[in-house]
Amino acid sequence: MHSQKELVVMDEGSDNVGILKKEAVKGQIIEVDCSIIGDDIEVKDDIPFGFKIAITDIGAGEQIVKFGEAIGIASTAIRRGQMVHVHNVEGLRGRGDLGESSDR
Repeated sequence: MHSQKELVVMDEGSDNVGILKKEAVKGQIIEVDCSIIGDDIEVKDDIPFGFKIAITDIGAGEQIVKFGEAIGIASTAIRRGQMVHVHNVEGLRGRGDLGESSDR
């Protein structure tokens, strides 16, 4: 499969995720238009349009940075090219799926 410029990286200085402008399939090579990344990225998961993809390896416990802002913490190690979503990220802004704690 040929490479396509499908990844958007908004802040080259700090982002470790990018946003896909089109869906990507496992094994696809994405041409990255970002000077700090260097190489193209092999997609490790099927990833829908608009979802995040790791543009660097992210260790468990490390911050997820999008558009220069920390948006979450990796709940598990995330390899470059994997989808970054609720299954491997703990959000920093609270979770709507958890009820409020009675000890607040």
